Amino acid sequence: MYTIIEVANTHGGNQDYLFSLIDRFGEFDSGYGIKFQPIGADELATPDFEWYPVYQKLQFSEIQWSFIIEKASQTKDVWLDIFDDYGCRILAQHINQIHGIKLQPSVLFNHNVLDFIANLKLTGKKLVVNIAAHDENEIESLLSDLERKFLEPEIMLEVGFQGYPTQLTDSGLGKIAYIKQTFGKRVVFADHVDRNSEYAIWLPAMAIAAGADVVEKHVLLDLDSTEYDHYSSVDIEQFRELDGICKNICETMCSPFLNKREKEYLRKTIASPITARTILKGHIVSISRDLNFRRSGKSGITARKINELQEGFHILAVDKKEGEHFQIQDFKKANIAVIAAGRLKSTRLPRKGVLNIGTLSSVELCLKNACKFENINHVVLASSNLEEDAVLADHTYAEWVIFHQGDPDDVIHRYLDIINKLSIDVIIRVTADMPFIDNEICQILMRSHFQSGADYTAANEAAVGTNLEIINASALRKIKEHFPKADYSEYMTWYFLNNREHFRINQIDLPEELIRDYRLTLDYQEDLDMFRKIAEHFEGNEYNLRQIYEFLDSHPEVAGINQHLTLKYKTDQELINTLNKVTKIKN
Repeated sequence: MYTIIEVANTHGGNQDYLFSLIDRFGEFDSGYGIKFQPIGADELATPDFEWYPVYQKLQFSEIQWSFIIEKASQTKDVWLDIFDDYGCRILAQHINQIHGIKLQPSVLFNHNVLDFIANLKLTGKKLVVNIAAHDENEIESLLSDLERKFLEPEIMLEVGFQGYPTQLTDSGLGKIAYIKQTFGKRVVFADHVDRNSEYAIWLPAMAIAAGADVVEKHVLLDLDSTEYDHYSSVDIEQFRELDGICKNICETMCSPFLNKREKEYLRKTIASPITARTILKGHIVSISRDLNFRRSGKSGITARKINELQEGFHILAVDKKEGEHFQIQDFKKANIAVIAAGRLKSTRLPRKGVLNIGTLSSVELCLKNACKFENINHVVLASSNLEEDAVLADHTYAEWVIFHQGDPDDVIHRYLDIINKLSIDVIIRVTADMPFIDNEICQILMRSHFQSGADYTAANEAAVGTNLEIINASALRKIKEHFPKADYSEYMTWYFLNNREHFRINQIDLPEELIRDYRLTLDYQEDLDMFRKIAEHFEGNEYNLRQIYEFLDSHPEVAGINQHLTLKYKTDQELINTLNKVTKIKN
């Protein structure tokens, strides 16, 4: 905070009074300025002007101003309010001792004064411009002119003007924030309210709270000895009170966004998350369903921290009993695997997994896209241990893709073998006949899965062959406990959606731009024909699902190649009835 002590004309032309005033306010040194108004009666007015005799009385000689400025500069910055050519001469004679200059609205049209000041060396000086009675457009124009004329000093804009009586609305308090935001200048607040009003003390503090950078306040020695400018001038006791309030407000306004006491308040009063029930390791904590919130003498991590861990794909690493707090070491980064189930038993399109789509077999294209998934630890091709499927070992796309052979019929058992072998916590389930799986959809589903604390996550709607399923290993183990021999487990989805009371099911909406009514799964020759058209269009270049959609949107004849085909598990009512029966957990 910076304060300008405005002397104005309270001295009445008495140099001794002025010296006494400088001494009286000498205790205010660092961070303070004192401003004088050197006027020459003949340069300011003509003899017929009613205030001309007063100007004569108020005028000090050039020698007197030398003494005044020298004395004032011993304790604080010296400012001059320039009205006329006489003030310009005093300014020029003492330019090295002057910290800043103020121009009243009436002086902004005095080109003699403006040109004179502009020709002085003003490096490091401040220039305060009072913009009272100017509208926004006039201020913009005025500021533009001044910035061209005054290249060196910092220009600050001042609000407030003196009236008799001065109303609160004259203060310009409501302009401060607008002026700072609109014109990008520091703002000076000039207060001229009645010295007997309580606002004489509080208006400057209110201005600081509103964003003012500098406060200007009129002062006097005492009321009895002051003939001029006493209306809005405060004495030393009032100024001390005003100054203390302003400093407190400034300290408050400049305090850090968060202070230690504020943080301590939250620490002492916040309700900590505790377990609402026993939660087993491997579980993804749901903030809305797994936690209670209680004030407690024990310490633990916050719900915000738990949410951060979820965003980083963490799960519980230990069992937690009901009523326990959470510690950071209770969590671990989930071991996540993409597991693509694939065999060569298809009768509709024999050996479809090794049929080429472009330069890669269909299963390789699926695995290639799986390898693009972020935040995963393993990619696995899960096939059967039958001899006819052994050839798929030559179609894993990359050396880091794991080839696993397991139960030919029980897909859940096959998955659990992989989960147990690699200590997998969460799987991304795909089938090898989905060559166009996409990382963008994967990340949307993964984030939602962990943030919701789900057991199973999938999209409500997606193009056939692009939807993925995110499944906790613990949930798959639970399925196996209820179904030691999981018939129809290639339809794994049904085991979850038909048992919503046993699992946390999280079905979400994908962004509209990732949803189409296209068929992108490989089951029939028409599917293969369409896929090869897609690969041919991209000519061996990398492409993603959005680009596929863009191509199909603009080539409906290609999209229509397989559009008549349907999914058996959606149209075969007998199969649907069977699945509803055999996948339902019996309580």
